[in-house]
Amino acid sequence: MPVLGHEAQYGAQVSRQRVCSKPSCTGQAVATLTYVYSDCTAVVGPLATYAEPHCYDLCQKHGERLTAPQGWEIVRLEPDPDSLKPSSDDIEALANAVREAARPRDEVVVLPPEQTNSSTIEVSRKGHLRVLKSVD
Repeated sequence: MPVLGHEAQYGAQVSRQRVCSKPSCTGQAVATLTYVYSDCTAVVGPLATYAEPHCYDLCQKHGERLTAPQGWEIVRLEPDPDSLKPSSDDIEALANAVREAARPRDEVVVLPPEQTNSSTIEVSRKGHLRVLKSVD
């Protein structure tokens, strides 16, 4: 049986899901805690896109029950569920971008004589490849 390296053994045990930062809690993270030391404020908001070194992921229970030291303020940011959904403007912009990319281009480019033996025009293009046609 092959001996697995430390990375392979560790990688098999680590879950891709983010879990609560509280010791001995295995709950799935749903919120991120950030401290603003200059304002004596703890901010609990939606789960950050990726784990930051000085932020803490919290499960639902620990996010709701969080208390701050005396003299500190807790700010809880609740996301608006409607703002997380794609808007009609986003969908329309995406559709327009797809239509623009799929539209055939009718470009005609005349190449200078030093690039070709005779005068040629570019008939079509796909990626970096060009179809050239002689004008003569």
